[in-house]
Amino acid sequence: MKIVEGIFVTSRSKERAQLKFNEDTGLIEDYGQLGEPADYIYDDDCLIFAGMGDVHIHAREDVSTKQNYKEDFLTASKAAINGGVTHFCDMPNNPVPPIDDDSYQNKLVLTHKGLVPILLYAGIGPGTTPLSKLVPYKAYMGPSVGQLFFKDDLELEETIKNYEGEHVSFHCEDPVVLDSHKQESTHLARRPLEAELLATDTALRLIEKYNLKGKLCHYSAGDGLPKIMAAKAGGVDVVSEVTPQHLYYCDENLPQERRTYFQMNPPIRSRADQEAMLKAFIDGDIDFLATDHAPHTLEEKEMGTSGLTGLDTYGAFVTWAIVEKGMDPKLISLTCSENPGHFVNKFLPTIKTIDPFFEKFGKGFGKLEEGYFANLTILNLKKATTIKACDLQTKVGHSPFEGVKFPGRVEAVFVGGIPHCKKK
Repeated sequence: MKIVEGIFVTSRSKERAQLKFNEDTGLIEDYGQLGEPADYIYDDDCLIFAGMGDVHIHAREDVSTKQNYKEDFLTASKAAINGGVTHFCDMPNNPVPPIDDDSYQNKLVLTHKGLVPILLYAGIGPGTTPLSKLVPYKAYMGPSVGQLFFKDDLELEETIKNYEGEHVSFHCEDPVVLDSHKQESTHLARRPLEAELLATDTALRLIEKYNLKGKLCHYSAGDGLPKIMAAKAGGVDVVSEVTPQHLYYCDENLPQERRTYFQMNPPIRSRADQEAMLKAFIDGDIDFLATDHAPHTLEEKEMGTSGLTGLDTYGAFVTWAIVEKGMDPKLISLTCSENPGHFVNKFLPTIKTIDPFFEKFGKGFGKLEEGYFANLTILNLKKATTIKACDLQTKVGHSPFEGVKFPGRVEAVFVGGIPHCKKK
């Protein structure tokens, strides 16, 4: 047995406590005021969270191996640990997308090489149907990166009605609006606010109509937030994500000479959108901080490929939200640890039936309770860090936050009780 001692943060409390875990099983044995000698002690500069999780990343690996040069499950997991992320969920827009039982199973086996637990989304595309087991799904409402998308709302609904009652995450950009703006001179103009707002209305309507458990991915439209909040208040089962880059950057503060590099879908928007999203995040009105980690080579970025990396910088960004923006650490626990854990835990029972590898994760993630996987993220709020390419673990080796100085850093990470400590 090993014991970690320090200031632990949950959505309900912030207190000095101890957590005991079993080195052999990787599971938590006890938590609280244990009064026992500790093996790992963290001072008051550090906050200890149940392991943080990212519910939206693109590891790129599939059975084709065509995009492994960008990232694979091993390098993505190294980047995750580097950024304080202890489990993540991988999106399905691969060259060989997981859209049925066989293709999902074939990709699932590849996740075993990861150093952290990995859950896969299945893809939804024209004419697809649900898998035989409970898994999360991703629907690209319009064209982005990959071939899984719909040409209009009619085609989307014809497929979505097959998924009644399922967990469906939506990339909210209306395909008709995107098509009508495809000749505009800038990426922001080619993917206008109107596309996200119209797609938000469509997604919320489909979630309610087909009793979906919905999630709106990488949300960026400030004017859409009241729509989401109103839907929640009305009983619609919907949650939302926001990315660090949409919270930190806006169209007005992007480096002019690097605008092509910062291209992503949906785009980084106006200062008003950034401020609205940041306020909602700090207030706890957004459910997940998710990176949309989407690695491409610098050559591909120069050619205008959309997508930004984010796993390496997750924890350092969180210290910015706490120290500089005053976000309550208890809300950080909810958004970055507990909600991502709860999201994954819903699917573990059925994933275990198709892949015994997942049995070792016990009850799952996001809780400091007996039987849960001993994942911890320890953030030091007093050790500032400047993001440098040489410190990144993502295979493509770059970050939208290069040169940014954050007020804190990831001090250590435990994955199933295995410590990964930062260099002093």
